[in-house]
Amino acid sequence: MKPDISAPGVNILAAYSPLGLPSIDFDDKRKFKYNLLSGTSMACPHIAAVVAYVRSFHPDWSPAAIKSAIMTTAKPVLGTYDDLAGEFAYGSGNINPQQAIHPGLVYDITKEDYVQMLCNYGYDAEKIKQISGDNSSCHGAPQRSLLKDINYPAMVIPVVSDNKHFEAKIHRIVTNVGFPNSTYKATLIHQNPKIKIEVQPKLLTFRSLHEKQSFVVTIIGREILNQTVFSSSLIWSDGTHKVKSPIIVQILPQ
Repeated sequence: MKPDISAPGVNILAAYSPLGLPSIDFDDKRKFKYNLLSGTSMACPHIAAVVAYVRSFHPDWSPAAIKSAIMTTAKPVLGTYDDLAGEFAYGSGNINPQQAIHPGLVYDITKEDYVQMLCNYGYDAEKIKQISGDNSSCHGAPQRSLLKDINYPAMVIPVVSDNKHFEAKIHRIVTNVGFPNSTYKATLIHQNPKIKIEVQPKLLTFRSLHEKQSFVVTIIGREILNQTVFSSSLIWSDGTHKVKSPIIVQILPQ
């Protein structure tokens, strides 16, 4: 799912080099120390600042944990579920820095997980070493079906189907960074009647911080003619935290 997250990017007041052109007119000779700019290049520094902000509270968190905190606490964007491709326009939603420092649960990913993902993509040993910077290697044949099981905060599931029925499972592990003793309940929102989504188990009970729990999401589709993308969301909540993950099912032709 790209983008992963959305951030302000329209009419942002930003520092501006007086040596730069203030407009697209090459004859524009004005000089400014600040300028109003728009676009993804303005959203990027907002995201970078939020990452630094979250890291200042949690210096021991991995980049994946920080990314998870930002994505799972984002504010949903109006219209995401009215437009089948909404998640591909807005990601998990708009950043919410204050909530991101208290996500409750995070989806963490280790270096070994990323290496295995590249192995599943079919990267050879030499490319794996170039990317990892060490002697990491693949074990066993590529397992392309496991690409969806990288422990990512969003659940994107490509399904090859005859447009009549399918069944897919996706595995995730969450780490407790909220309260030591807590129980999270799973809730599914914006479900499409053409697909059935189940979460097992429906409750995750934690007894300590940094404890990990796993769960499985099963998606079953029946009579899905003329539709290629389905959207939903999974929310884990303990009454204080709401950990939201988009679920996107993309139907691919056989």
